[in-house]
Amino acid sequence: MQTPASFEYERATSVEGALASLQRLGSGARVIAGGHSLLPMMKLRLAKPDHLIDINDLDELAYIREQDGEIAIGALTRHVDLLKSELLAENFPLFRDAENVIADPVVRNRGTIGGSLCQADAAEDLSAVCSAAKAKVVIHGADGERVVGMEDFHVGPYMTAVGDGELLTEVRLPLRPGAGSAHEKVERRAGDWAIAAASAAVWVDGGTITEVGIALSAVGLTTIHLSRAEELLRGKAPSAELFAQAGEIASADCSPGADGRGPIDYKRHLCGVLTQRALRRATARALHQEA
Repeated sequence: MQTPASFEYERATSVEGALASLQRLGSGARVIAGGHSLLPMMKLRLAKPDHLIDINDLDELAYIREQDGEIAIGALTRHVDLLKSELLAENFPLFRDAENVIADPVVRNRGTIGGSLCQADAAEDLSAVCSAAKAKVVIHGADGERVVGMEDFHVGPYMTAVGDGELLTEVRLPLRPGAGSAHEKVERRAGDWAIAAASAAVWVDGGTITEVGIALSAVGLTTIHLSRAEELLRGKAPSAELFAQAGEIASADCSPGADGRGPIDYKRHLCGVLTQRALRRATARALHQEA
């Protein structure tokens, strides 16, 4: 049986307490909530933290609410709560799309949005979802809080803008009229990591796409933000031809590797197809043509 290297464990009772422990223990400390990504890595000795700080008692970080023109999601919010949230389903249905195809009920009952984002696994769904939705994250540290856009949050494979002694506490989604969003995923079997996945969010006003976000999972070393495709779409009327062009950019700008899930050409093709599908569904939802 594979077992992790030895570590010290403590249970935080407040955000301030968790931050104090992180700052005291330094780079050898890791936060644990659901643990579905961290614990397997520890068993394989791919991660060997000296200290684990359990934040499962921090109920103040578990919420989904509307405030100040945004939807705020606490970092300890579980996948199952994202799946069931009517507020998210109404304003950002791509969350429900994604949660329906993430793992299984056991994982969804324990895994958290903060853990998913901080793991920074390129095949993880919620990072692409948040990138497409133009989310920002709130990071707390010794000097207070700072707000970072998703385009700057992932800095490399399994690496984020959360530094030593810091804690991701909240995800913020902008509320604007005319929004629609969708998440498309192809996997080998239900609940598996994606072969490829695409998230899209559009904001339409007067028949024109005023803003758009597109991101890909599982086809690069990090979540891929399709800025070229977004630039193509802004200020134009949605059309099948336009979405086909965006799909071509997605195929060109992804960086898949060949593995047991498929060859490179197949994954590039999937990225194009899934990007078009996500954009079509997102636009239909923005125009109230699809639930």
